[in-house]
Amino acid sequence: MTQGAGQEPVVRTATLRDFRVPPYAQVPMDPPLPHPGNVAVGDEPPEGYTPTERDLPVINRGDTVQVQAVPEGRPSGESGLGPLFVVGDVHGYLDELLAALCEQGLVDADGRWAAGNARLWFLGDFTDRGPDGIGVIDLVMRLSAEAAAAGGYCKALMGNHELLLLGAKRFGDTPVNSGAGTATFQAAWLLNGGQKTDMERLQDVHLQWMARLDAVVEEDGHLLMHSDTTAYLDYGSTIEDVNDTVHAILTRNDADECWDLFRKLTKRFAFRDEGGAQAVRELMSTYGGQRVVHGHSPIPYLLGEVGPEEGEDAARPVVDGPHVYAEGLAIAMDGGVTMAGKLLVVQLPLH
Repeated sequence: MTQGAGQEPVVRTATLRDFRVPPYAQVPMDPPLPHPGNVAVGDEPPEGYTPTERDLPVINRGDTVQVQAVPEGRPSGESGLGPLFVVGDVHGYLDELLAALCEQGLVDADGRWAAGNARLWFLGDFTDRGPDGIGVIDLVMRLSAEAAAAGGYCKALMGNHELLLLGAKRFGDTPVNSGAGTATFQAAWLLNGGQKTDMERLQDVHLQWMARLDAVVEEDGHLLMHSDTTAYLDYGSTIEDVNDTVHAILTRNDADECWDLFRKLTKRFAFRDEGGAQAVRELMSTYGGQRVVHGHSPIPYLLGEVGPEEGEDAARPVVDGPHVYAEGLAIAMDGGVTMAGKLLVVQLPLH
């Protein structure tokens, strides 16, 4: 496994602690949230921002399905562009990412772009928890140039961990109003898997790249976003408005404003329970698209397939492919690589 400079190998275990849902990301709402899937926990003490099992509600319903994505040919998309691929959360697992991209024929054995005019979208969360987040960003930046030269493209969306790393670098221990007490980006970054070697290797080019990422896009009827939340609606009534607003917030460089953006895009599970399909429909009626494709919430937690806290015999999550749910309107792409799951790279539409 590729390691960050001077960093010991990371051993993944399927424990609840691998999956952080900090209380500062979930504040009480009055009146209640319009979509019950937008989890909000209001009775957690803010000290330490340490998640508990109560922060991780899971269900195991029979009306959802995982789809093993097996490409049936590679039809061209609009304007002569090739097939569309999406990548779930990477979280620093560079070797797993290269293997998954190679398996789909998107890169060669040397990690170079090999897919011609194909289109590739990363759904965010490149760093934290895994061993080489900066290596992942460097790879995505290089593939973007190589894909463009070949007539395709490789692009990326902003995840909440990009906001977290930006905040930790920019604001450090500056106190912010978390909605549940005083917090800092630095503490939140460390408690959510921040890697010292990533911070040591972080350069201005990485910061500029992250700050310019879009939050939402629409491709071939797929509404792509990182987080399974309706909070994007707070930032604009069009995709362009949302992306412009997010970029403007990061440009203003106000710690509290950046924290509020991070907090909102850390919410999850808006599409999972009763009312989830309606939440998806509201997003699509506002921004377009026929299906939402997201990362952020690991599929094992959406399905309730989680192992015990401790022990070498802890059950490993079983992820064969994307998770289709919310009456078929939502596709989850975070295979849970940080908890010994699978790093998903799939072609859309699913067959």
